[in-house]
Amino acid sequence: MIAYLRGSVIAKSEGSVILEAGGIGYEVNMAQASLETLPGKGGEAEVYIKESISPYDGTSLYGFNSLEERELFELFKSMPNTGPKKALEYLNKALKSLPDFRKSVLTKDARLLTGIFGFTAKTAEKLISLLREKMQDLKIAGEAKISAEGGPDATTLPELLSALGALGYTATEVRRAVPAL
Repeated sequence: MIAYLRGSVIAKSEGSVILEAGGIGYEVNMAQASLETLPGKGGEAEVYIKESISPYDGTSLYGFNSLEERELFELFKSMPNTGPKKALEYLNKALKSLPDFRKSVLTKDARLLTGIFGFTAKTAEKLISLLREKMQDLKIAGEAKISAEGGPDATTLPELLSALGALGYTATEVRRAVPAL
């Protein structure tokens, strides 16, 4: 089983990277947010790997910038009716701020999951109910971005989301703007 790759970036495309390690080119599927942190062609990159075997597609490799990302991917994949591609999509949303995502699930803050991270209301409730217990043991490094000092906190964020929506901003525009604030 492949657990880690370090090598030269041969090519990057939307959703995947080809890494040459030991003279072999490996195609590694990644969340777009993780993929953007990798160097360009010819640069040295290292990724943690999770393999997925399908009777239709054979073996697929999924890559992550940290063990935390890989562990969260596994949590997403453990949810009913969630395969590796959907888990990667969820991870990409959570990567906006892993500490804030974890806190949102633990505090049952579905509004933050929908307003900032872009999950549907149904998916946010599903994440909270299925992952809340499992996320308590998940250690995530880094500082919260959304509830940082001077930024919106749990009491002002709902008001902010509501106000921006009332001003005519779409949910997508709000998700992009609030972390920048």
